Amino acid sequence: MARVLCKGIEKSYGDVRVVRSLDLEVADGEFLVLVGASGCGKSTTLRMVAGLEAITAGQLYIGDRVVNDVAPRDRDIAMVFQSYALYPHMTVRDNMAFGLTLRGVAKPEIEQRVGVAATMLGLNDLLDRKPAALSGGQRQRVAMGRAVVRQPSVFLFDEPLSNLDAKLRVQMRLEIAKLHKKLGTTILYVTHDQVEAMTLADRIAVMHEGVLQQCDPPQVIYARPANTYVATFIGSPAMNLFAVQRQGTRLVGSGIDMQLDPGEMDRLCGDATELTLGVRPQDWKLAPPSSQPDAAQPDAVLQVDVQEPLGSETFVFGELLGANRDLLAARDVTTQQRAESSVILRLDGGFSATQGPAIALRIDRQRLHAFDAKGVRLNKNSADLKLG
Repeated sequence: MARVLCKGIEKSYGDVRVVRSLDLEVADGEFLVLVGASGCGKSTTLRMVAGLEAITAGQLYIGDRVVNDVAPRDRDIAMVFQSYALYPHMTVRDNMAFGLTLRGVAKPEIEQRVGVAATMLGLNDLLDRKPAALSGGQRQRVAMGRAVVRQPSVFLFDEPLSNLDAKLRVQMRLEIAKLHKKLGTTILYVTHDQVEAMTLADRIAVMHEGVLQQCDPPQVIYARPANTYVATFIGSPAMNLFAVQRQGTRLVGSGIDMQLDPGEMDRLCGDATELTLGVRPQDWKLAPPSSQPDAAQPDAVLQVDVQEPLGSETFVFGELLGANRDLLAARDVTTQQRAESSVILRLDGGFSATQGPAIALRIDRQRLHAFDAKGVRLNKNSADLKLG
């Protein structure tokens, strides 16, 4: 096992900077996932670690040695690609053993390593088959087995599940998680799928336009995103963002008018007067009916446009109208009355907006997110937000 350390790593193609001053350490035995939208530089970073791309600037360490100019075969790494890259004329056994054969490993040791990997990955009954006789998930397990028999210091995974259907992706996520638990080998894993990132990673590194945005454990990334990009990238459906102004102990704007305690306001946004408020879809609640004697003023009123019932939950799409309960009785809301703010809610599965075109809402105060004009998180105190 070994750590991977990137110190000021850069990659440019001519004048185009694909990876910019990347400082990132994957600890010995850690499972770190690089995630981001297409073109963010995550796969390029992985290929530089593998030695498949030259490094423009900076230093790359695997273990305690600089490997910038070390050939891929001498870096003690094994890589699993998006495509299975199996030899179609070879059996599963021969595919898994091929790399060891090229290295001149003794035949008894090859058989021992292949047997251990096959047992670990549930391939014992498939060793004499050829790839054409395997399912997609089985082929990916063979590709993983080929990497496992190498007994490398570092595993590199480049979107290994993207070619599989939804059910197989779930199964293979479990296989990869069990593999890491058994071997304890350092893993650097690249994906654009946030579900893979959240379920597999010890830490997630989020990249955007070649720049590392945040690197933290999954629950911290989710509960305390460092900026608006991370906030909207991690979490499905994405976080709702609203431009608001602080007016004393109220936040007003984009169809929201909410009252906070002075302490809550200070923890949320400090001295900022103009900010972006973030609310995740599940952190909205239906406000109590106005007929209740202690009913508080709602934080917003939503004009419901579309409902998506999914059984255990319902997604509700619409536009915020403001926080005036009088709007609840309006059957025809004019364009001027609508705030320019679309929103998505994640409510209980039994919800249905059959009672009218608009619903009153309250926001969970303990789960608010605040960002400054540049999109950087304002509420940074470690106790400012519940995890989970």
